[in-house]
Amino acid sequence: MCAQYCISFADVEKAHTNIRDFIHLTPVLTSSILNQVAGRNLFFKCELFQKTGSFKIRGALNAIRSLIPATLEGKPKAVVTHSSGNHGQALTYAAKLEGIPAYIVVPQTAPNCKKVAIRAYGASIIHSEQSDESREKVTKRIMEETEGILVHPNQEPAVIAGQGTIALEVLNQVPLVDALVVPVGGGGMVAGIAITVKALKPSVKVYAAEPLNADDCYQSKLKGELTPNTYPPETVADGVKSSIGTNTWPIIRDLVDDVFTVTEDEIKYATQLVWERMKLLIEPTAGVGVAAVLSHNFQTVSPEVKNICIVLSGGNVDLTSLTWVKPAERPGPY
Repeated sequence: MCAQYCISFADVEKAHTNIRDFIHLTPVLTSSILNQVAGRNLFFKCELFQKTGSFKIRGALNAIRSLIPATLEGKPKAVVTHSSGNHGQALTYAAKLEGIPAYIVVPQTAPNCKKVAIRAYGASIIHSEQSDESREKVTKRIMEETEGILVHPNQEPAVIAGQGTIALEVLNQVPLVDALVVPVGGGGMVAGIAITVKALKPSVKVYAAEPLNADDCYQSKLKGELTPNTYPPETVADGVKSSIGTNTWPIIRDLVDDVFTVTEDEIKYATQLVWERMKLLIEPTAGVGVAAVLSHNFQTVSPEVKNICIVLSGGNVDLTSLTWVKPAERPGPY
């Protein structure tokens, strides 16, 4: 697995050792109401309770701790990344622990609450346009100006390995789990989870979930080749607007069992359902996995896949932007 992919299971184990004393062991919760709606036993891995409000701290901490040599000589002058918000918060927090300045390139359209949090953790924010090309161009310029090191939000191997530690915890917390459902943007989380699950318990399914409006992962699996979004997607799930990349794609291609796409209405319904029934303030990106399991397409999954763990990826919600909230009505099948 080492030669074939950018990380191995050994990298995930090392990441776990690196970060376990600095993160929360997030709980797994259940809901009888949502079980009834889905017709399966659902388990919710609550990464919204993680430090900095999302799973991203796992990969960011592992990356930063991997950059720090045994002696303090050679510590980076700065770290730089581009992020819609959650990775930026996480990297800033992790860098601050080591006394390293952080520069975060953020799309102008990113939720204000995430930008406020990044600044509160002590980073410098630089704005870009929404496209991946703009983010990368501005990031390159900031790296040159600061002599900083790039910590990519989803293609950096140390980040992918850090996200894989979620699966280590889930397999211990839900021993009878049949499948994990994971939101996918750039693919760092689902790739790390897939590496871990298929190494430890290959019979367990790994499903990716993404907005229909940002369905590059689905299209890539369908065509058998990396197929990025051709334009910046419009979706309420701001954390999964990025396309999968060259490091995450081979893992997703080989180890992720299927990809489910969901409409904007399905995402909104699922997010609001979790708010109202579970009292968990998830962000819409976390609602993508819930929407997938409740979707008409998910009914094609075998009834034997009964115990399903959904990763609730984060809870950094911009409450001032929730103009779409209305009395929840379940969307019809699409």
